[in-house]
Order: sequence, then structure tokens, then C-alpha cells
Amino acid sequence: MSYFGTDGIRGKFGQLPITPDFILKLGYVTGQVLVENNDNPARKPSVVIGKDTRLSGYVIEGALQAGFNAAGVDVHILGPLPTPAIAHLTRSFHADAGVVISASHNPYYDNGIKLFSADGKKITDDMQNAINDKLKAIMSAESSTEDSPLMSINDPAKLGKNHRINDAKGRYIEFCKGSFPYQYDLDHLTVVVDCANGAGYSVAPRVLRELGANVIAINNTPNGININDECGSTHPEALQQAVLDHSADVGIALDGDGDRIVMVDETGKLVDGDGILYVLATQGRTRAAGVAGTLMSNMGLELALQAEGIEFTRAKVGDRYVMQALEARNWILGGEPSGHILCLDKSRTGDAIIASLQVLAVMQARNKALSELTEGFDVLPQKLVNIRLTKMQDPYNYKELVTAFDKARATLEGRGRLLIRQSGTEPMIRVMVESDDEIECDVMANDLADHIKAVLG
Repeated sequence: MSYFGTDGIRGKFGQLPITPDFILKLGYVTGQVLVENNDNPARKPSVVIGKDTRLSGYVIEGALQAGFNAAGVDVHILGPLPTPAIAHLTRSFHADAGVVISASHNPYYDNGIKLFSADGKKITDDMQNAINDKLKAIMSAESSTEDSPLMSINDPAKLGKNHRINDAKGRYIEFCKGSFPYQYDLDHLTVVVDCANGAGYSVAPRVLRELGANVIAINNTPNGININDECGSTHPEALQQAVLDHSADVGIALDGDGDRIVMVDETGKLVDGDGILYVLATQGRTRAAGVAGTLMSNMGLELALQAEGIEFTRAKVGDRYVMQALEARNWILGGEPSGHILCLDKSRTGDAIIASLQVLAVMQARNKALSELTEGFDVLPQKLVNIRLTKMQDPYNYKELVTAFDKARATLEGRGRLLIRQSGTEPMIRVMVESDDEIECDVMANDLADHIKAVLG
């Protein structure tokens, strides 16, 4: 079995695998892999650890530190910071790995671990497999071992140390500001930023203020359990209303760990990841050679880019697959409708703050409102229905369901899409239908969902 899902290890805190004892073992075996791959005997391997604002992050942070130290790895503690900040500081500190304690857009009672390699990108499949193999071995040995320690310490002189980095926020803020063109400022803009009571609660408003914007920050008072609670990129309704209430020029919503972004134009209209990609690809300082989306990207984006003569490709869902598609084609721009935006000329991972700054830069350069920049991009009606199962099953193993899917695709050919996808983290099937007919879209998605539920239970 693999303990890793589509985006690291995630689950409800207090239940395997997100328990203190498991996290201790995860830190230890990850540290072992780093020690084994260390080609510089003059120094111990090191990692940086950052987290979002969940209360459980304190417990996980302590367990990870102990595990890494026991394996002989030095740990640099960054405190609450967005995921892309940890990726950046991993490179900046020349660390061997970066660790993010977060469950992204999930509720506070969930938490998770994401790992970055030394170059600030998601760890390779080979490294993930090596960690997973050691985890399986230590977990299986736990029930049969009585006397010998599972995490042996051969030489206490080789234990790792911990270091707290007090200027981590400042380093990341300057990095973000450096991605904004020096000839522009935000002096004439009023910006509402929804921090989701998450990892970006402090740095996002500061970046915008230091670039000159009049900033109205909302959901920026985390208490450990209000992260993503009816706020942020997954619940932008409050942001839309705040933009209208304050007559703001633009709204920006982050998710809990600060790697996703959606925006709101001055009319209160939502601009999701597809809309952001359209703006950056067609009107940025450098016209995009191509854009990588995912299977969830709206067909309207594909058609709009096609009309502009810009190539478009789809990757599997997940920013690591978008990254792979970009690297394979030597492109720099890609992302997901949910708001993971990759601007590889600015950052090595999805970064909500940096993506927002690139859109604000386009607004400055073109002297246009966000609503004007999105003209020409028409979103096809889309319906997404999630079917929760008692246990995960593959719907494509059932002939009657395959027949129903084929019939739906034939109906939509040339004017829409059907996507049937299994969740990577829970027993759930996702049905997504796009069509130029909104009623057909809604009816077809719900009919297929009912069919799946009836067959799979």
C-alpha cells in the first residue's frame, strides 16, 4: 500500500496516518532517505519545516522534528507560511528537503504532510517510493518487535539539531515583491484579500501594502480552527460581497496553505483559475507559447486560447502533473480551475500571491479593469457532482456504466465534455459534465451520478 495520495499524506488528525506516532516515524524514515542520499560527509542533511494555522500543526511539527533529529537531520523551523514560501526557502537555504504541514483547503480537523525536493519542486516518485517502502517496513515490524527499537540510534553524537528562522516571513515577502515589475506600483488600487484564516494571513496583506495598494484584509485572524471556514478560495461569496461593499478594484482569495487563488473583478464576478490563465496567457508581458491545464479545465479556456493561436494541453488533475506537462514542452504557464497557477518564470510551484501580482501587473500595463481583461473568455456551463461510496470502486469495471458514459460522450461530441474521476483521497466518484446547454449539463450530470450510486452503492 502507499501512504501517499495525490498531494502528499493527508487525513483526519488523530486517525492513521495523521497521528503523532506515525508522523514521528515519517520524519525518521524520510531523514534516513536523506542521510542515505547525502553525498557531502562534511555536513548533515537539513530540512525546512513550515505549516499553516491549524491547531494540530503544533503537534505534527514537534513529532516531525523529533523524527528528523533522530535520523541525524538538522531542522529549520519557519512557522506559519504559505506552501510556496516553504518551497522557495528550501532552495534559499540549500536544504535537502522542504516539509509543509497542511491540509490545504480542507477543514481544520484534517491535516497532512507535503514534501519538496532540494530544488523546491514536489519530490520525485523515486524518493516518495523510497520513503513509503521504509514506512511500510517500520509499520509492519511494529507489531512483531518486542525488544529491539524500531528507530535505532547508533551514535547520539550524530543526532540533528533544530533552528528557528525568525526572518522567514520577510524573506518570502521580498521574494514575492521581486516578481512584480519594478516600474509599476499599486497606489491607485483598492484590493480586498481573503486570507482564509490560513497560512497567508500575515504575508499576503503585507506584500500588497508594501507595493502601495489600499488593502482591506478579511478572514485574517486565525484561531487554529477557523481555517477555510466559509472563507477563502473555496468559499468566495464573502469576498465578492466585500469587493462590492468597499467599491474595490479587485478581490483576491487564497486557500488555507496559500497555493491556490481565485479573484473577483470590480463587478463582483468570480474569476477562477481558468480565467486567470486566460488573462496571463493572452495579455501578459510575454505572450504564452502554450498553456497546460488539467482534465478539469473548462472547455471554454481551450476554445479561447485556440482563437488566440495559443496551444493548450491537458494533464491529469494535480499541480505536479501540470508541472510535468510544462517541463516536457518547455512552457512556463499552467494551472487548474481550483486556482493552482504555475508561473515558472517567477516561482517553481503554485503560488497564490505571485499569481495575483502577475494579474495586477497586467491590469497596470494595460490600464484595464479585471472585467475588461477577461472579455473574450466564455465559460461553458459545467456541472460537478460528487458521489460518496461506502468503499472505493472503479466505475469502469461495470459494463452498464461504461455504456452510459459512452452514450453521454457521443451526445456531447464537439460541444462539451464528460469526465468521470475517482478521488485520490476518499471513496468518492466525481462526475463532471460540460455542455453549451446548461439544462442538459445539469440533467446529464445528475442522471449519471444517480446511475453510479445505484450500481456501486
